[in-house]
Amino acid sequence: MTTITLQVPDSLGEYQSETVRFIAAKLYESGKLSLGQAAEMAGLSKRTFAELLSDYGVSLLNYPASEMLSDAGRI
Repeated sequence: MTTITLQVPDSLGEYQSETVRFIAAKLYESGKLSLGQAAEMAGLSKRTFAELLSDYGVSLLNYPASEMLSDAGRI
């Protein structure tokens, strides 16, 4: 795993874990990370990470609606 140093305003210093969880959730949402990778980045189990995705407005079902409709038409 690669380490990246991110400079954030001092006001976010006390929220370091929450900031990392937010970034992991958004990377999961964009499809850049799997659920397991995002959970590992956030330092959480998959289950715990999955449970807090909604706190960041991210759906656990990371599947575009257009693909769902397309797939439903094939059934």
